[in-house]
Amino acid sequence: MMHAVDSRPAPAQAPQATPPKPAKRVRSRGQRDAGVAWLLSLPTLLILIAMLGYPLYRMIVLSFQNMRLRELFSGATPPWAGVDQYTKALTDSVFWGVVARTAGFTVVSVTLSVLAGLGIALLMRRVTRGVRLFMMIAMMFVWALPQLVAAQAFRWLTDSDFGVLNYVLTQLGLDYDTHSWFVNPWEGWAVITALVVWAGIPFLAISLSAGLTQVPKELLEAATVDGANPWQSLRNITLPILKPLLMIVTTLSVIWNFGLFTQNWALRDGHPEPVYQTLATYSYTQAFGRSIYSYGSAISVITVLLMLGVMVFYIRQMFKIGEVD
Repeated sequence: MMHAVDSRPAPAQAPQATPPKPAKRVRSRGQRDAGVAWLLSLPTLLILIAMLGYPLYRMIVLSFQNMRLRELFSGATPPWAGVDQYTKALTDSVFWGVVARTAGFTVVSVTLSVLAGLGIALLMRRVTRGVRLFMMIAMMFVWALPQLVAAQAFRWLTDSDFGVLNYVLTQLGLDYDTHSWFVNPWEGWAVITALVVWAGIPFLAISLSAGLTQVPKELLEAATVDGANPWQSLRNITLPILKPLLMIVTTLSVIWNFGLFTQNWALRDGHPEPVYQTLATYSYTQAFGRSIYSYGSAISVITVLLMLGVMVFYIRQMFKIGEVD
């Protein structure tokens, strides 16, 4: 008797699941990069702490004391005053006028500097290589010029008796013979702002010109083919790509211009009138001009706190750019 044989293949058995291996703790690339960045920055941070940490600590302590000439010459510990110096500053209308003047100057000068720097950077991308090289050398010369020397040059240009500016305007038919540019505060601040903007343009123009090299030419050419005008290409392509760099250079300009001291101090011959006082010169005048050392220290601490807010924003932008890269 013959038996039928089932020729159908046996069903395949499901493969046994491999037990998962224990996950290893592996640091991400970002964490490793952050660790390396902090390690490389450590020497610089230690130097900054050594050079700036102790003076800043002494200034903060002094702002809570009442340092007078008696303590200065005798070496005695000044009496503790608590927050009296800060209360005096924060309730003083003159102090708030100086704050408003400093902030207004910063906004105007930074806006003009960034716009002029961006305009020159765009111009540098359109001129020939030789002209671009000449522009960069000229701007580097301006950037390397000491602030005091530049201030003295502007002081000579605007001199009421022998100034070149008055001579040129007089030759053009305007009545500017023996005209003093610092009698009217608006004109005086215009001279100070022009000096600061002139000195700040090289850094901005060269930095933004380097940033413009990162804008793909293919995008600009495609936008032109699609019918976009230069303004539309600038607004929709160039500026978005330059935005991180623009934020950095603008923040740096705010920090530098907010601490204005040398320019208005030199242009006013070391004795700036109240209308030309900024936070930096005001704190110096109070501390060393009137010998109110603790009050001047309190004003300096407030200035540092105001600038720290801008510096935190700057550092955040730097970290954001690092994360994108």
